[in-house]
Amino acid sequence: MPDPDQLNDFLEALETAGSPAKNAALTEALGWDAPLYEEVKTALVAKGIVVRGRGRSDSVSLVGAEPQAPQPAPARTPRKGKTAGNGTANLGFEAKLWLTADKLRNNMDAAEYKHVVLGLIFLKYISDSFEEHRAKLLAGEGEYAGANPEDPDEYKAENVFWVPAEARWSHLQAHAREATIGKLVDDAMVAIERDNPRLKGVLPKDYARPGLDKQRLGELIDVIATIELTAASEGEGLSAKSHRSVDLLGRVYEYFLTRFASAEGKNGGQFYTPSCVVRCLVEMLEPYKGRIYDPCCGSGGMFVQSEKFVESHGGKLGDISIYGQESNATTRRLAVMNLALRGIEADFGPEHADSFRRDLHPELRADYVLANPPFNDSDWFRKDDDVRWQFGVPPKGNANFAWVQHFIHHLAPQGMAGFVLANGSMSSNQSGEGEIRRALIEADLVDCMVALPGQLFYSTQIPLCLWFLAKSKAADAQRGFRDRRGHTLFIDARKLGTLIDRVHRELLEDDLEKISGTYHRWRGANGAGSYDDVPGFCKSATTAEIAAHGHVLTPGRYVGAEEVEDDGEPFEVKMPRLVAELEAQFAESAKLEQAIQANLRGLGYGGRMGGNNARSLSRIDRRTKIEGFPTTMGSQAGIRLGKQRIDVFALAR
Repeated sequence: MPDPDQLNDFLEALETAGSPAKNAALTEALGWDAPLYEEVKTALVAKGIVVRGRGRSDSVSLVGAEPQAPQPAPARTPRKGKTAGNGTANLGFEAKLWLTADKLRNNMDAAEYKHVVLGLIFLKYISDSFEEHRAKLLAGEGEYAGANPEDPDEYKAENVFWVPAEARWSHLQAHAREATIGKLVDDAMVAIERDNPRLKGVLPKDYARPGLDKQRLGELIDVIATIELTAASEGEGLSAKSHRSVDLLGRVYEYFLTRFASAEGKNGGQFYTPSCVVRCLVEMLEPYKGRIYDPCCGSGGMFVQSEKFVESHGGKLGDISIYGQESNATTRRLAVMNLALRGIEADFGPEHADSFRRDLHPELRADYVLANPPFNDSDWFRKDDDVRWQFGVPPKGNANFAWVQHFIHHLAPQGMAGFVLANGSMSSNQSGEGEIRRALIEADLVDCMVALPGQLFYSTQIPLCLWFLAKSKAADAQRGFRDRRGHTLFIDARKLGTLIDRVHRELLEDDLEKISGTYHRWRGANGAGSYDDVPGFCKSATTAEIAAHGHVLTPGRYVGAEEVEDDGEPFEVKMPRLVAELEAQFAESAKLEQAIQANLRGLGYGGRMGGNNARSLSRIDRRTKIEGFPTTMGSQAGIRLGKQRIDVFALAR
C-alpha cells in the first residue's frame, strides 16, 4: 500500500500538470518506475480522488477538475523543507486535504466522521474570519478608528461571528495534542452558540465522547490548520488579504460534503444533491432576484448555487431571500453551517419539521422553488382534506405528487419551480397519479421536462428527471419570455455526462450549457437566440400532442430518433460490400476454429468439442471480428467452460 507521502506527491504532480495529464509525463516527473506509479494511481482511483482516462486514453485526471490546457509536469523536488500550507484554489488542494483527513478516520463510519470534520472546518472558518476583522479593529485605521476590538457588535455589524477567546482556533491548536482536547472543542462550540444566537443548537458538541480517539482528533485539528485562506481581494493590492474574499473554505466544505456522500452511499445522498444537478436547475431557472424556497433542503446546496449564480451574473448577495425546511435535525444543522460560513442569511424556521405534517412557511409565496425531494417516498404523512391537493389527493404509497402540489401551493403568481423526481412520475398511472399529472398538464403548468442520464446520484441508480413548472406561461416583457401557453419543452439528456469513476457520472460545463441554453432559447429569454427542435434531443410539443400520448411526459416519446449522418454510399453498393466482408470473416472464423480444435487435441483433449461449445467459440470469433477487435496477442475475447475461462486466440496460436 503506498504511503501518504507518495499519494501526496502524485496529487501535487497532477495538480501542477493540469487535468487530464499523460501518465508517461507524470511518471517521468515523479522519477518513479512503472509498477510504483501504477500502484499509487490505483490507490487514488480506489479512493475516488483520481479517475483514469476514458477508453484507451493514457491520461489521468482529478475527479471533478475542470479540463486545463496541457502543462509540462513539474520535476520532482526533495521533500526536505516542504511546507504544509497551501493557498491554492484548485481542486487538488481539497483532494489532498480529504486524503489526509480521511486517513485519520480509522474505523469510524463516514456518517459519524462527517460531523467531526465539518464541525471543525466551520469552527476554523469563523475563527479565521474573526481574527481577520479583529486585526483591522486593532489597527484602528480609516472607518475603524477608535473601534473597540473586544466589542461583539463591531463584528456582527460586518456579518462576522463573535468568537470568544476560548473558542479561537489558535487556542484549540495550542492544546490539540492534550488528552482534554475533546472537551475543549465542545466548550468552544457551546461558547460560540452562547454568543451567536443565530447558531443556537446548530454546532456539534460531542467531541469529548469516549468513542472518539483524542490523538486522532488532535491530528485532524493540525491538518485543518494547514488551510491557508488568505488571498488578494478583488480590486485591492497583492498585499491586501481577506479570508472571505475567495471561498476557499467554502469549497473545501462543499468538496467534503461530496466525498462523504460518496462514502456513505445511499444514506449520504439523502442530504446531498450532486452539484452538477443543482447547477442545471439553477442555470435553467436563473433566480436573479426574489424569494427562493426549498421545503426539503438537505445540506443547503440549492441555496449556495443560487447565490453563486447571482454573484457570477453581477447581482448582489442580498438580491434573493432564502427560505428552507428540513425534517432531519442533523442535516438541518449542516445546512445552517453551510450557509453561515458563506455569510448567507436564510430562514429555516425555528426547528426541523416535516413539510407535510407541519409547514413552517405556510404564507410564503415564492418566486422560485428549487428542490430534490425524497424519491418515491412511501412513509409520509397525508391529510386527505389538505388545501394543497388542488389537482387530486396523492396516493399514500408514493409522495411524488404530494411534493409537486406542495411546490405549486407555495409559488407566487409569476413563480417557477424546478425539481428532481424519479422517472416514474412522468408516466405512472397507479393510484390516481396519472389523473393528477393530467390535471397539471391541462392547467398548463408544465413548462419543461428533462430526462437525465443515469449514475448522477450517490443515493440511487434509478433513472431520474427534472420537472420545470410555471404558474404563468404568458409573455413576460420584463424577463423577455415569449408566450408559451399551450406548449411544453421536452429535452432528452440521457446521452450527456461523463463517467468520473465506474459508478458515478457528472454533467460537465458543455452539457449544462446545452441543456439550459436550449430551454432559454425556447422560452425566449433576452439574448438567448432562436429555438429549433433537434431530433433525438429536444422538441416543443402542444398540449394536444401530450394528450394524444396519454398525458405521459417522458421526453423520449416526443423528441424522436437522432438523425443519422448519411455516409454517401448507396445501399445497393454498401450491402454487397458488407456481405462480402462478412463471408470473408466467416471463412477466417472456420480456420480459427480448426486451429483451436488442433491445439485442444495437443493439450490432451481429443475429439471435437460439443456442438454448443464449438458454436459458442465460432460465434465469439465472428462477433469480435465484426466489431473490429484484432485477432492478435493480447485480445481479451474468450469463453467460459464451467468455471474455466479460455482465451480463444491463445488457443489458436
